[in-house]
This record gives sequence, C-alpha cells and structure tokens, in this order.
Amino acid sequence: MTVSLYIPGVSSTPKDQPGRQQGAYPLDMWYVAAHSKELADTPVGRTLLNEPVVLFRLGNGEVAAVEDRCCHRHLPLSAGTVEATGIRCGYHGLLFDENGQCTEIPGQEKIPRKAKVGAYHVRERNQLVWIWFGTERDSEPTCEPPEYKVHDDPSFVFDGDVYHYNAPYQLIHDNLLDLSHLGYVHLRTIGGNASIHMNAKLTVESDDTSVLVVRHMPNSEPPPTYKAAYPFKDRIDRWQEVRFLPSHQEIWTGAIDHGTDDITNPNRGGFHMRGFHGLTPETSTSCHYFWTMATNPTQNIEEIKKKVVDQTAMTFDEDKVVIEAQYENMKRFAGEPMIDIHVDVGPNRARRIIEQLKQENLPVT
Repeated sequence: MTVSLYIPGVSSTPKDQPGRQQGAYPLDMWYVAAHSKELADTPVGRTLLNEPVVLFRLGNGEVAAVEDRCCHRHLPLSAGTVEATGIRCGYHGLLFDENGQCTEIPGQEKIPRKAKVGAYHVRERNQLVWIWFGTERDSEPTCEPPEYKVHDDPSFVFDGDVYHYNAPYQLIHDNLLDLSHLGYVHLRTIGGNASIHMNAKLTVESDDTSVLVVRHMPNSEPPPTYKAAYPFKDRIDRWQEVRFLPSHQEIWTGAIDHGTDDITNPNRGGFHMRGFHGLTPETSTSCHYFWTMATNPTQNIEEIKKKVVDQTAMTFDEDKVVIEAQYENMKRFAGEPMIDIHVDVGPNRARRIIEQLKQENLPVT
C-alpha cells in the first residue's frame, strides 16, 4: 500500500466540522485524554478528535467525560464546578452526572427528558486517562486501554506534562520515529555527535498495528543529559528503541559504559530513559501531546529525576519549535514535492498503518 505524505491544511480537504468524522481519524480505539494528576477538583476541557469534551473526577475517585456544553444555554461545562456526583454548569447551576444526564435544576423539580448531554467511555490506567472513540457515538469499547507498566514499576521514577501543537499529530509521530534529528536539534540535551546519529545501524520491524525502530550507537560520546544523570566513565554504547502504536509511542533510550555489556541484553544495566508519548488529535491541524519520562537513578533519586524530566522538557520545547515551523512552511510551499531519505522508513510505515485504519472505518458502499 503506497501512502503519500498527506498534510492537513496543505492538501485539499474539507474544513473540520464538529462531531464524529469517519475517515478523518482512526476510530474504534482508545486515545489519551489526560494525565491522572490533571484531574483533581476542577474540570478539564479539551477538544479531542474535533469533539469538545470535559473531563472530571467524581467524589468516589472515578473519572468521567461528557460533552463540554450545558444543554440549557450551551455554556461550556468546563467553566463550571466539580461536585461529588457530577459537574455543575457555571451559568444556571444544572448538575450533570457521569452519564451526561441532568440530575438537578435549581428551583425546578421536574427535569425534562431531553436534559442531557453525550457521555464518553473513559478508563484510568497506569496514571493515564484514556477515552474511547468508536465509529458509532454510543458504541461500547471492544478492548481495554493499552497498558504502560513503567508508570507503576518501583524501579523507575517519572513525571510529565502535556503540550499543545499547532500542527497535525502525525508530524510528531514522524519526529519520534526518526531520532536521527537528535544530533542537530538537541545539541544542548540528548543530542550527541550528529554523524554518529545519521550513520547509526537502523532496523525496522512492523506489522498491521505497530512499528519498531531500533538504533545502536556503540562507542559514542555521552550527550549532556546523560552526563548530568549518570556517572559514565568515558565512552558509551547507546541504544534507542521506538515502538509506534496508533494511539501512542513508547521510547526506550539509554546507555552503558562502552564494552561492559551486550547492548541487546534486555536486562542491561546503565542509564535508562523510558518515554511515553500519547498523541491525540485536537483537529486535523492541531493536537495534544501527553508525555512522561521515567528513569532509574540509584542515588539522589529526586534530584536526578528532576534533571532528566527538566531536560526532556527542553528537548520537547526544541522539537515544538521545529515541527510548528515545518508545518507553517509546508503550507507556504504547498504543492512542492518532498523526497524521502533512509531515516524515513519507520515514519512511512506508521503512516501506512494510520491510513489503513482510517480506511477500515469508512462505511461499506
């Protein structure tokens, strides 16, 4: 299956319209909606796959998500307040439960049957909140959300954040699957020698739903982030393993002192960074990027965790500048051809998977 580099906002396409759009995004799957830590005593409003959603935590600790509107006068419910049994509109006080049903109208005993808004299936797992988007609005999830055990592994500590990008989410997938850019974009943090990055041994494996990109850089100079977080003696043997799934990516990077272990040993020691990267479209031309970074310090745990997370955030700041500038220029030079080079194998395979999933969601005619 051949897939061209389709760029929303550049290629000819209808404008985004609110509501479920078959063929616009892969459906019948889970997407990341929030970090667990974001949902405390205030609602969180987000547009996900072009649908305005408000997420909130009930008094019993459960997470809920409904349409971000009051069915009375359409004020966003995210402008309201969270209570033990639901979310209350900040305009006239209507209270909605986790199913989107209005359960209270102040000053009025009878609640109209139509006093409700749409609700979403959500699950909280491994300190992430997932939301189900089916081809049908009311469809039940056919599977559980992906598991990410690293967040609950006592040998790792982690933290993270969320970015908003003014660029299509697949451009970030491309960026993460092609770590050869580290030597040029991230010189101050996780970069290292650009020539070694571009010439690293690269293997790519894929199936119908995933892509695995592995790069090894033996006998290389440790980059600034690695030096700050781990007492390397001198040269290092470095690895990068990137696993793409349609909803997110898992990136395992790290290094050992040169020649001290087999770089392919799954139980190798040394310095480890395990990154979670949840890419959820906002619209066809913007997205949310939910990320965490976990590491395995053996001493000064909180200090080193902070260093690693802070420097990771710096790299994502650098990526955001590059990707948003890239997208603006793609629109400026719309119609001009783009070539592929050897580092594009992983990103191209991921795009084929996304395109195939979108095609499978289209109704049979």
